[in-house]
Amino acid sequence: MSDSRKRHEALVYHAKPKPGKIEVIPTKKYATQHDLALAYSPGVAEPCLEIAKDKNNVYKYTSKGNLVAVISNGTAVLGLGDIGAEASKPVMEGKGLLFKIFADIDVFDIEVDTKDVERFIDTVKAIAPTFGGINLEDIKAPEAFEIERRLKEELDIPVMHDDQHGTAIISAAALKNAIDISGKDISNVKIVVSGAGAAAISCTRLYLKLGAKRENVVMCDSKGVIRKDRDNLTSQKAEFATHRDLNTLEEAMQNSDVFIGLSMGNVVSPEMLLSMAKNPIVFAMANPIPEIEYNLAVATREDIIMATGRSDNPNQVNNVLGFPFIFRGALDVRATKINEEMKMAAVHALADLAKKSVPEQVNIVYDEVSLTYGKEYIIPKPFDPRLIYEIPPAIAKAAIESGVALEPITDWDKYREELMERSGSGNKEIRLLHNRAKGNPKSIVFAEADHLDVLKAAQRVYEEGLGKPILLGRKELILELKEEIGFTADVPIIDPKTDEEDERRNRFGEVYWKNRQRKGRTLSEAKKLMRERNYFAAMMVNQGEADALITGYSRPYPSVVKPMLELVEKDKGVSRIAACNLMLTKQGPLFLADTTINENPSSKDLAKIAQMTGNFASMFGMKPNIAMLSFSNFGSSNSETSKKIREAVAYTHRHFPNTVIDGEIQADFALNPEMLAKEFPFSKLNGKKVNVLIFPNLESANITYKLLKQVDKAESIGPVILGFDKPVHILQLGASVDEMVNMAALAVVDAQQKEKRKKR
Repeated sequence: MSDSRKRHEALVYHAKPKPGKIEVIPTKKYATQHDLALAYSPGVAEPCLEIAKDKNNVYKYTSKGNLVAVISNGTAVLGLGDIGAEASKPVMEGKGLLFKIFADIDVFDIEVDTKDVERFIDTVKAIAPTFGGINLEDIKAPEAFEIERRLKEELDIPVMHDDQHGTAIISAAALKNAIDISGKDISNVKIVVSGAGAAAISCTRLYLKLGAKRENVVMCDSKGVIRKDRDNLTSQKAEFATHRDLNTLEEAMQNSDVFIGLSMGNVVSPEMLLSMAKNPIVFAMANPIPEIEYNLAVATREDIIMATGRSDNPNQVNNVLGFPFIFRGALDVRATKINEEMKMAAVHALADLAKKSVPEQVNIVYDEVSLTYGKEYIIPKPFDPRLIYEIPPAIAKAAIESGVALEPITDWDKYREELMERSGSGNKEIRLLHNRAKGNPKSIVFAEADHLDVLKAAQRVYEEGLGKPILLGRKELILELKEEIGFTADVPIIDPKTDEEDERRNRFGEVYWKNRQRKGRTLSEAKKLMRERNYFAAMMVNQGEADALITGYSRPYPSVVKPMLELVEKDKGVSRIAACNLMLTKQGPLFLADTTINENPSSKDLAKIAQMTGNFASMFGMKPNIAMLSFSNFGSSNSETSKKIREAVAYTHRHFPNTVIDGEIQADFALNPEMLAKEFPFSKLNGKKVNVLIFPNLESANITYKLLKQVDKAESIGPVILGFDKPVHILQLGASVDEMVNMAALAVVDAQQKEKRKKR
C-alpha cells in the first residue's frame, strides 16, 4: 500500500461515519418521563445524598468502579515525539478501545495541555474522583517517573504508566520462561539493554525483582554504554550506570546472555549476535522495525530464543497482554493502587499460562497444530481467550494479600465466570479470522473484479496479507480501476472471454461436459458456458488453479448458486448444501442457518444442517450449543413445523449423541439462560451459552439475520455456503467492502481446513 493511500485510509477511518473511535452509551432505560425523572431530577438526588453520607457509595451508584482515565500530555506519542495534547487524542481513544474490547472496561480519554509537572499532577488529582483508575500514557521521561510516583502516593485509586510497566511486565514474563528454557540462572545472566527511556528503565527494574543482579546489567543509550564516569546522567540512568570498561553496544554484547531492545531498528548486526553466549535470549522490541529482524536472527543462530513486538513473529511482546487485565483485576477488588506485588503477580501469571496445555481453541485460532511451551512459545498469544479469566484473578489476589483491596473477592469460581462473560465484547471473531488467514494465505478468485468495490476488497486482501487475489473480469477496466485506487501490485488478471483464454476455456469445457453429458449438456454448450465468469471461476477452483472463490456481488443469489451446484462436488456424506450467517451481536457470536438455500427443509435436512453449522462454529474454536427454533416450546404445539423440529432434534440425539442440541424452543428462551432454567430445567441447553440457531425454514432465518443487521447493527459474515468440498463462497448482492474482505478471509481459512483434511 502506498504511503499516500495509507494516510488517506487512516484519516477516513478516524473521520467517518462520525469522528473518533469511542462514544458514551446509556446503560439505563430513558424512554419515558418516569425513566428520566429517575435518571435526573428529582430521582438522582437520592444517590447523591447516599454518596454524601459515605463516599464509598459512589461505587454502588455510579460507573466509577468500571471507568478508567487514559491521560496524556502528548509529549511522547508513539514514535512521533512531542506533538501536543490535541494530537495525542487519537492514540488515547485507541487505548480506550483496547480496554473495552479486551477487558470490558469503560474509558474517558483526557488530554492535558501542559508540560509542567506540577500543573499536570494537580490537574489529574482534581479530576480523579471521576475514575476508578488512571492509565498514564505517552508522557516523556524523566517527567513520567515523577508524575507517576507522585500520583501513586497522593491518590487512592490505581495509577499506572503503561509505557513503563506494560512492556516491563510482559517482557519479564517472557524472560522468566526464556531463561527457564535455556537452562540458565537469572542471577547469573549478563543482560544488555539497548535504550534508556521510561520503558527500558522500568523493564530493567522489574528484571531485578525477578532475580537479575544489577552488576550484570549494561544499559546503552544513543551515546553508547552508560558508565559511572559519564557526566550529566539523570537519576534513572545513573541507577544502571556501569563501572565496566565498555563504550559501545557492540562491546557490551560480547559474551552476554540476554539482549533487551527498546531503542531503534537495525542496531544489532549478525556479528554482534554471534558474539553472545550460548543459547542467547534476544528481545528486539523496537516497532515496527526490530533491532534485528526475526528471520535474520534465527538464521544467524539456531540456539537463539527470540521475541519481538511484531504480531507476524513468534513470541510477540504486546502490552495488550497486560494493561486491560491488570486494571480489570485492580478495579474488581477496588484496589487503592497497582503495587509491585500486583505487577509481579501479572508476570508470574502470564509466564505460567504459557506453560499450561494450550486448548485446541487457541491452536485453531492461530492455525497451529499444537502450540507447546518452548523456544517459539514463551508467552501467551494476545488473542488467547484464557487471559481474561487467568490474569485478573492473579492481580486481585495479590491486591488482597498486599492489603490494598477495599472489596476482597471470596467466591473465586463465581468471579471467573463473571470474567468469562465479559470476554464477548468487541468483534474478536473477525480479528481471529484475519489472523488465521494471514498465517497461510491462499489464492482467491474474485469473479467480479471489474466492479470498483470488489477490486477495493481484493486490494485490502492483498495489502493485509489475507490472501492472494486473482482478478476475473474485463482486463482494460480492471487496469483502469486499479490505477484509480492506487492498487499497484502485480496480481493475475484473467478475462474469460478473451482469445488468450481459449485453451483454458476448452480444457475446462471438456471436464465440465464429461461430468454433465448425461444431464443434457453438449460439448459446445459446456465450452460456451466457460466464457461466463462464475463457471470459469468455479472450474479454476475445481482444477486446483485457485484455492478459493468469492462471487455474488453484482448478480442475484440464485443465478450465482446455480453454476456452483453444477460444477462443485459436495463434501463426503453431504446430500444437501446449506447456508449460515455468523452474526456478531452484543451478546457474542451467533451462527444462524439456513439463511439462503433451503426453503423448507425436512426434519432430516434440519438435523444435517445443524451438524454442518456446528462444525462451522467449531472452525472458530467454539463448542457449538445448538437451539432448534420454533414459535413453540417443547411440545406446546402440534403444528407441522413444531413436529418437524422435534423430529430433527430426536434424529440428532439418536445419531449424534454427543451434539449439544435441543428444541423445539422459542428464541427468547434459547438466548436467556435464566428464563430457560426457570421454565425448562430439563433442557440439554441449561448451563450453556447458545451460539447456534437453526430455523425451521429459509423465510424465518433470512428475515432474522437481515433484521439483526439493520436494527441491531450486528456485523455479518455470510451467507457462508456449507457442504461443498471446495472453498466456494457467495456474497449477498451489493455486499460492502468490509463484508467482502471478511468473506475472503473466511474463504482462506476454509481452504486451509480443507487442505488439512485431505492430508490426513
